[in-house]
Amino acid sequence: MIKKVGVFLFIFLVLGIVEVYLEMQNEVGERVETSIEVKQPAEVESLVQLIFEDAKKGKVLDIPFIVGETDMEQIHELWGNPDRKSENSKNFYDTYFSKNASIGHRSGAVFDIRSNSMPIQQIRLEDIKEIGGEPDEMRVYQDEEVNQTILLYEVTPIYQLKWILPKPTENEPNPAVDHVSIYTKLEVARKEENQIITEMSLEEKIGQMIFAGITGTSLSKETKKLVSSDKVGGLIFFKDNLQDVNQAVTLINSIKAESSDNKIPLLLGVDQEGGRVSRLPKLTSLPTNREIGEQNNEALSYRIGNLLGQELNAFGLNINFAPVLDVNSNSNNPVIGDRSFGNNAGIVSKLGIQTMQGIQSQNVISVVKHFPGHGDTGVDSHLELPVIQKSIEDLNALELIPFKNAIADSADVVMIAHILLPKIDPNFPSSLSHEIISGILREQLQFDGVVMTDDMTMNAIIENYEIGQATVEAVKAGNDIVLIAHEYTNVKRAIESILQAVKSGEITEERINTSVERILSLKEKYKVSNDQVKEVDIEQINQSIEQTVGS
Repeated sequence: MIKKVGVFLFIFLVLGIVEVYLEMQNEVGERVETSIEVKQPAEVESLVQLIFEDAKKGKVLDIPFIVGETDMEQIHELWGNPDRKSENSKNFYDTYFSKNASIGHRSGAVFDIRSNSMPIQQIRLEDIKEIGGEPDEMRVYQDEEVNQTILLYEVTPIYQLKWILPKPTENEPNPAVDHVSIYTKLEVARKEENQIITEMSLEEKIGQMIFAGITGTSLSKETKKLVSSDKVGGLIFFKDNLQDVNQAVTLINSIKAESSDNKIPLLLGVDQEGGRVSRLPKLTSLPTNREIGEQNNEALSYRIGNLLGQELNAFGLNINFAPVLDVNSNSNNPVIGDRSFGNNAGIVSKLGIQTMQGIQSQNVISVVKHFPGHGDTGVDSHLELPVIQKSIEDLNALELIPFKNAIADSADVVMIAHILLPKIDPNFPSSLSHEIISGILREQLQFDGVVMTDDMTMNAIIENYEIGQATVEAVKAGNDIVLIAHEYTNVKRAIESILQAVKSGEITEERINTSVERILSLKEKYKVSNDQVKEVDIEQINQSIEQTVGS
């Protein structure tokens, strides 16, 4: 009898526990259901209307910024540093996961605000069309990961509202929104650049397209003219100009002081590649690119680039004509040799890009060179014009690989070599070739940054062309900057020739404006200034070099 009572008590206890458990589960289920707020049709309609209304003010739902008016300093002040940064051409995107937002900016100005918040993702295709009607434009975007439809509405003359959704399918004809974007066609940075360009004389615009060399170790009358009268865009220094640290600092500071009244600061650069091509005084030598290539160490390449950037920063310089991206496929090459990372295009790409990014990390502009590839030449273009019998297919298989990869990884400036490729352009060397610069570099490789020539006073050019004629052809081919490293008379002749070509209609002023816009964008991106150089701590830099090279 006692056993039976015990069994009944046990069963009763178990049933009680089960009942309590089921009640708890029901409560949890109710809480889960109530936590997922599903918008009703009327609420969705109001939400879509609100997004359209906000878009007319340059705003996105629940984001306190306005495209075209907000700058990145304000965003960082309110939201802090982003969770992720990315770059597309000259535009940058900062993503904040906790805010469900991505901010597009250029030169510090916000031009695109994107949101993928949960309320927005409850809106569907038919909801948008019901409130907004048919879009002004419908686009399709597809890559390996997405297949999207973009509905674009011109909500004002300034602002565009874009709805981005998965492409409708038979199974899902009414997809939900992925994210929205408020975009201004009139970017603040571009407006400022255009305003500056509008206020510039033709002579000032042409000056920006000239990168000139100087003579001597102090501020000469000719250098003063280059800066104050000719208003050139940049100056290049060689070893003869930079004999010791104090003299170099004095020279650079005097040039910056001379430029202080100009609206646009100067680019000041050197060939500081490391190895045997180094211009700055009293610095411990860095290994050659060939030695770095033999180690095939990406981290080392980045550190070397970082050191090169530190070196230029210390002397107040802002642009480095490095790294070399030539694939040294010809062992008898007299000009590249150990300046190259090697004869393997993959290694040259990998290490060259790391060096480039290391330089950029110090807010110094990196110039990748010598497009379309100087590695298979048998003569030195300083002495004569090299001829390479290669087709575009040949270049695509080897020489162009590092440049293509560097462009994909945000190269800012590409330098063009003086080499003749008769199978591609039998009439002009690459630095003067429309087929190579506008055709291959701009159209095939989709490069929209700054393009500049190698030094136009090298024998490869001046033994075959008059300097003024060569300069005009270089601009017509698509170069933004013409480098003239020697003789003031050559610089003057180049400026006069471009000016005359514009006046005669051989070159349009719109063509000049396009190059000047690129140059000003570059200077703005790197915040180029005429700030004076402080004392150079050579000991500290050399210590960093020894630690890096010795590690």
